[in-house]
Amino acid sequence: MRFLKVAFLLIGVSLLVAIVINTDLRGAIELIAKMSWGIGIILGLFFVAFLGDVLAWQLTLRSSVGVVWFCRLWLVRMIGEAFNYTLPAGGMGGEPVKAVLLKRYFRIDYDAAIASLILIKTVNLIALIAFLSVGFGLMHLSAAVDPSLRSIAGIGLLILVFAITAFFAVQRFGLISAFATSLNKSKGWPWVENAAAKISDVEIHFKDFYGRSGAKFLGSLFVAFAVWCIGVAEIYATLHLLGFPVSMSQAWVIEAAAQLIRSGTFFIPASIGAQEGIFVIMCGIFTGSPTSGLAAALVRRIREIVWVSAGFLLSTILPKIKKVSSSI
Repeated sequence: MRFLKVAFLLIGVSLLVAIVINTDLRGAIELIAKMSWGIGIILGLFFVAFLGDVLAWQLTLRSSVGVVWFCRLWLVRMIGEAFNYTLPAGGMGGEPVKAVLLKRYFRIDYDAAIASLILIKTVNLIALIAFLSVGFGLMHLSAAVDPSLRSIAGIGLLILVFAITAFFAVQRFGLISAFATSLNKSKGWPWVENAAAKISDVEIHFKDFYGRSGAKFLGSLFVAFAVWCIGVAEIYATLHLLGFPVSMSQAWVIEAAAQLIRSGTFFIPASIGAQEGIFVIMCGIFTGSPTSGLAAALVRRIREIVWVSAGFLLSTILPKIKKVSSSI
């Protein structure tokens, strides 16, 4: 497993090196330098998007109501996402960290914590499908996009739809516990029985959220979709600040392509190389300058580095913050 992680990282780094060699890196850096205070706008947009992510997550946790809990979840998400960005685990390396933090500092039991993390991941993925579908439609309306790229995007979207639909169905209909119960009846293994009981405890939260808490489910979907849309605004603002303005529909296509690539290259840490490649390709199509794509990709990496650094910094002072939070 460690060998595969290293191999995937090397693939990503090799791809990044190839992109840098074949693109004007110095020109991209000069474009970013001209943005100056504009970087603050990009960070501000992502800050708003991050708050939306926290709100969508809060809606999946039945016991977390109010501003204080929103702030607590913001802290946990900041720290957990820092691990998600840096660990080679397909954007899931920080999820156990979040569960542990919720349990240790805010007394949310593991069943509820794990369920909420699976639920928000599902909500984000369903909203992503809607977002990508709009992007795919806009891509088809654009004469600038090569038909081969449209076909590749369509195949990728269909695969993602199938995977996410299966992921949702497993939760909604309790398929894992049903399978474990069936296996236990046929084999009589004690460990299977214990596993089935624990899975059932988590699935209770799924049934409650998707069934009795339908309004919260729809609300979290709406917020998650809005968050994906803020990514479009980020691309739109970035390219305008770089001096290569695009329309909002073109920005949507670029962001949708980037998110589709990130989803398909989850095995590469932070999708390094792959994300830069799709920015270079799509921005090259709409602006005529691959350099603008590399610059936009680097701006996104700068934003990620700032956020990851803030997350790790918060992880060192969380115990102190917890003491203040507990007194509120």
